[in-house]
Parts: sequence; C-alpha cells; structure tokens
Amino acid sequence: MRLLKVQAENLRPGMFVAELDRPWLETPFTLQGFVVRDDEDVLYIGRYVDYVYIDADYSGSNLFLPEQPKQKTVIKERLSIKADFEQAKSSFNSASESLDRVFSALNNGAQTDIQVVRESVQPLIDGVFKNKEAMAALVRMKESSDYRYQHGISMAVWAAILGRHIGLPIDELEKLVVGCAMCDVGMTRLPDEIFQQSSGLTEYQRQMVELHTRLGVQMVDENGNADIELLSIIKSHHERFDGSGYPEGLTGADIPLLARVAGLVDAYDAMITPRPYAPGVSSYDAVQELIKSKGVLFQDALVEQFVQAIGLFPTGSLVELNTGEVGIVVKQNEMRRLKPEVVLVLDEKKEKLAALKLLDLADENVSISQWITNGLQAGSYGVNSEEYFI
Repeated sequence: MRLLKVQAENLRPGMFVAELDRPWLETPFTLQGFVVRDDEDVLYIGRYVDYVYIDADYSGSNLFLPEQPKQKTVIKERLSIKADFEQAKSSFNSASESLDRVFSALNNGAQTDIQVVRESVQPLIDGVFKNKEAMAALVRMKESSDYRYQHGISMAVWAAILGRHIGLPIDELEKLVVGCAMCDVGMTRLPDEIFQQSSGLTEYQRQMVELHTRLGVQMVDENGNADIELLSIIKSHHERFDGSGYPEGLTGADIPLLARVAGLVDAYDAMITPRPYAPGVSSYDAVQELIKSKGVLFQDALVEQFVQAIGLFPTGSLVELNTGEVGIVVKQNEMRRLKPEVVLVLDEKKEKLAALKLLDLADENVSISQWITNGLQAGSYGVNSEEYFI
C-alpha cells in the first residue's frame, strides 16, 4: 500500500482512506479503512479529522459511486437476517454440543482428543468467515444453564472475529479458537456450588478458581498432543498487561500474543454474560470498560482492533434512542459506527410497536432528529432479540 497524505477537504469520491491523523477510536468511523462514497462523506470526514492518508494505488473507485436510494422493508431485512442467523445457529449448536461432550469426558477422567476439539470449533471459524455479525449477534442472544461450557464457545467466536480482523494466519487462528474453547476446562474440576451461588466469592474460593488455569493445562497436556501455543492460551489468559493477572503475574509482551487475545475476549464475554451473582452489562458498556483499561489490563492496539471488529453498538444489541424508543441493531454502518441500522420494537413509552420500523440512523433526514443515547442490557424492557430475528 502506497500512502499519500491528503487534507480532508481535498478528498474525492472513490478514494480509499487507509489512515487518519488521530486514533481511530477518537472518531465515529467503524473500520480501519473505508472508501469515500460521495461529497456528503467528504464533509462528514472533515468534521473529525484535518487530514488522512489514502491508498494511492487503490483502483476500485469505479466500484464505489454514490449509491442510489434503495427501497427497504422491515420484512425483507428480517428475512435476510433470519437466514444468516439460522446458518450461524447451526454452526454454534454443532460446536456447543461437541464441546460439551469433550468437557464431560474430561470431567470423567478421560484424556483430551485435541483433534475432536479442532473439528468442534471449525464450524465457528467457518461461520465467522461467512457472516461475523450474525455469529456475534447469536452469541449475545444465547443463554446457557452453565457458564463454564457456554463461555468457552462464546470466547471462541469472539476470538475468531478478532483473530480474523487482525489478520492471523489460518493455523494461528485455529490454535487461538481451540485454546479459547478450552480455556475454562479446568473449571470442571472445581465444586459446582462456586458457580451457582448468588453472592461473591470468598478469598478461599477465589484462590480455588485461580487454580483453573493450571488444572486446565494439566488436563489438556495429559495425552501429550497439545502444542505449546495452545497450552499457553489456557495457562495465561488471565494474565494482564500491567502484571496484575495470574498465575505468574506476567507483564506486557511477556504474555504470549494469543493469550493476550484470549484474555481480552474472555473479559468482554464475562461482562456481557449474566451470572447468579451479577447481571450482565450491555455490549456498549463492556466496550467502554475495555477502552478504559487500554494500556493497563490489556494491550492498547488489541483493544482498539477488537472495538473496530465488533463495533460500539454491535449487531444484535439492544439500544435506546434520544426519543425514548427502543430498537435492535441489525446492520453496521461501514463508516459511521455511531449510526447503524436499527429495527424499532418499542415506542417512546416502552410499549410494543404494532408494526416494526426499520431506521437507518445514517440517513441525513433521520440523523438530525434521532440517535442512539445508550446501549441496553439484553432483555431490557422485556425485549428478546432472538424472538424477532431467529
């Protein structure tokens, strides 16, 4: 890529913006790289940056002429989403059932067959490559009676999304996803009551839980066919960038890269997942917590890349508008991440709408009067996203 510095006001439709004059997270742009589509985009970009770097060799400008208005209906959008979600659901369920069998076998003293785990998570990797938004939305909507089992599958999906986004080679991506799926296998050796109690952990219980990383390594390594990178993910996914993690208090680059990725997605999924002792938070709030922890608990660049990969208001998440209306995010905006497409399901009084309404918050006729004020926890106001789209 040959980069050329261009003042924002000198941008033209068809140019590919590859870098900004400031961190991406300080802007509303959703991807690290986007095509300028029209003069309105030029004005919008100029509100947030003084100059950019374009790819001088980009040759796809003729493919990105200003779009003609499209006739959209909620029904068509729902049918499209439903089809994507059904494919994602099949991949998710296949992986979940297979991994449950692996965990049960391990808990009963059997040895680990890593090849079975690889085969179990392959549908997740395939699902992310086919439609990462559908997979991500499905993970947010799924419920499980046992956090230990569901969490591994969810981690695997988030890891696949982030790993693909940062361009990991396919063999490294596979190791990452398998490792994340197995991260909490050591938890199966701990007493069930620890995970069922509604109060916080005692100091003794906390120490027991921290043993799960070493237990997991021991369980997976017993049959001797797990490579060192996979074991390092299981062992080090609770290490933190500032040295405050466990089991060894590693810092910075001493934490293996794949373990750093695993630790980040582990923390995100833990925050958004309800448990007996704590409710889950909205995806938006979880992302804000990750941003606050940049450079402290987690590597700056990984946090930024993860936010770029899933969005501030991810597909499938519940949001509230300034009007009081409540909707479900159904599609990301390629450039304006604060303005996705939303299907409104509740009116300003939080009453169920008789007919669903599709709202493109990036539409200039909409954006001046309606915008997202905050993300909502799954299930808020009795809204079940899965009911609408799966």
